[in-house]
Amino acid sequence: MNIWIVGARPRTLAAAIAPVSIGTALINTDSQKINWLNALLALGVGLLLQIAVNYSNDYSDGIRGTDDSRVGPVRLVASGLKSANQVKRAAFASYFLAALCGLILSLRTSPFLILVGVIAIIAGWNYTGGKNPYGYSGFGEFSVFVFFGLVATMGSYFAQSQKITWQSLLLAIPMGALSCSILGLNNLRDRPKDELVGKKTLAVRLGDSGARKFLVALLLFAFAASLASVTISLWALLVLVTVPFYIALIKGITAGLNGGALIPLLGKTGELQMLTALLITFALFLTKA
Repeated sequence: MNIWIVGARPRTLAAAIAPVSIGTALINTDSQKINWLNALLALGVGLLLQIAVNYSNDYSDGIRGTDDSRVGPVRLVASGLKSANQVKRAAFASYFLAALCGLILSLRTSPFLILVGVIAIIAGWNYTGGKNPYGYSGFGEFSVFVFFGLVATMGSYFAQSQKITWQSLLLAIPMGALSCSILGLNNLRDRPKDELVGKKTLAVRLGDSGARKFLVALLLFAFAASLASVTISLWALLVLVTVPFYIALIKGITAGLNGGALIPLLGKTGELQMLTALLITFALFLTKA
């Protein structure tokens, strides 16, 4: 069982928890009570989709051989710890459970969420799976921004309010940008090996220098959007405490670190995303309409 937990890449789960936390807390600014069952269902969808994507990427990259001799977290298929079919079944089981949570949530709120869920599952599988995986063509960051930023945050708020608002869109931006930063750092770390096997991630397409500039721009964008949430709550000024984190990350990225040396930055980016989410969530709980 421990192997399956490692294969689920628990360190990536903050990217699923953070947007749900913010999207749920936003309902407080409407002077409404949180529907905790809907919140838990939204969290279940986010976590299970993240786990499913991690397993499906492990499977798809493993059978293609693109995970061979790669730095980073343990790959179940490439390392031989689990067979490709076992990992594929784990991915499908996770997608099924995510769909089940999503179905219950949609029955409690709006059938519109069924369509969103179907699109999210298709996108998750085709990131590295299928005949033409878009993750191999440089569109991974775009997908992450949409699904782990916009959809996760706005969808969590929608599960509480059945509304789509500019406030939920604004709060979704830093979550999407920070999730993109995690993926971008991951792809920067793997860029040399990805280039060798024909995996044309955005980091491969932009080159080392371009990928680093893109990451710095993403981080600045995330901070600017976080700070802009003062238009929703003045308590959001609390995000200023994250400035040292941004400075440390930008220094690390521009210092030219490569390979395994980038792994600590990945962890710090995940911590930054979770800290940002906690601060904004706290700010929203302190705010009444």
